[in-house]
Amino acid sequence: MSELENDPDAIICYQDEVHFMAESTVTRAWYPKGSCPKVKSYPGHKSVAYSGFVIPETGELFITKPDWFNYETTLTCIREFLASHPVEDGKHLYIVMDNAPWHKKAKRLINEDGQYADIKEAATIISLPPYSPDLNPIEQVWRVTRREKTHNRFWETLEKLVGVLDNWFSTFKKPNDKLATLCSFS
Repeated sequence: MSELENDPDAIICYQDEVHFMAESTVTRAWYPKGSCPKVKSYPGHKSVAYSGFVIPETGELFITKPDWFNYETTLTCIREFLASHPVEDGKHLYIVMDNAPWHKKAKRLINEDGQYADIKEAATIISLPPYSPDLNPIEQVWRVTRREKTHNRFWETLEKLVGVLDNWFSTFKKPNDKLATLCSFS
């Protein structure tokens, strides 16, 4: 990876998926001593799925909302990302992913199946070492999103949660310092 970070023609992007639950998640907060705070909770276990790509160098975030996570939705999300972020001539995109089973299958298909030649030409898929989510900077995006937008809040409907999340993620579509700082390793 360090060779890629020093290569001016390499664009490194990190990908991951996440579910945000409509059910309330309570975390640490300041309350008066002796009080017993309560947070309402949505009945049930409804959630919304997001697949995200972050370019740490610029802080750009690209989000899609697949119904669920499997190799087909992974390939679709990669194609959507490539369509929205064309790579300049002379540059090459490296997409770093974890070792989820659907990522492994998608990577294998990209390398072996001719129908995914468009992805193979545009990007190289790199797998993180097993059990190393701390090496994927997009995990920080999910952590900050939960802390700033979803924890200690009651969602009357899943649609309200989706609206808040979509609005939040849309603020990071363009290059920005917040995600560039949050997702950098330096």
